[in-house]
Amino acid sequence: MATATYPPPPPYYKLYKKYLEEPESAPEPPPPIQGTYQLYGATYTTDDVLPSLEEQGVRQLYPEGPNVDFKKELRSLNRELQLQILELADILIERPSQYARRVEDISLIFKNLHHLLNSLRPHQARATLIHILELQIQRRKQAVEDIMRRREEAQRLLKEALGTLNGQ
Repeated sequence: MATATYPPPPPYYKLYKKYLEEPESAPEPPPPIQGTYQLYGATYTTDDVLPSLEEQGVRQLYPEGPNVDFKKELRSLNRELQLQILELADILIERPSQYARRVEDISLIFKNLHHLLNSLRPHQARATLIHILELQIQRRKQAVEDIMRRREEAQRLLKEALGTLNGQ
């Protein structure tokens, strides 16, 4: 009994038989998915929107609105986190059975910190892209300057060679 090393190709490969001779004969790719879709039993969306803490069922510890001072709020949450960790250490020493509330508070602070940092991701991506483009522009300008310098050097060498030939 003979067995194949690889499984047979899927049946839709026959749609591409004449692709080399007639590229238009191949079917068009399916359109991109818009909106929500199901994958492995979970619902996903193509909208790239950061859900609010309230939508996630988490209490928000910093003020809402477009004028949030991210630096100030991140520092404030960081200080609060440090305080809660110190209090957790005290509670673990004095009353070990009552640690659950402090752990919940620390978890809430971490979720708020994480959400604030995720809110900054679009700004970070934009700044990174700007930096990359500026570097590309700088490299290209340097390449153009290098080409111009080499061109001038080549022209100078040609003039010297021409002068040497005319002088003989």
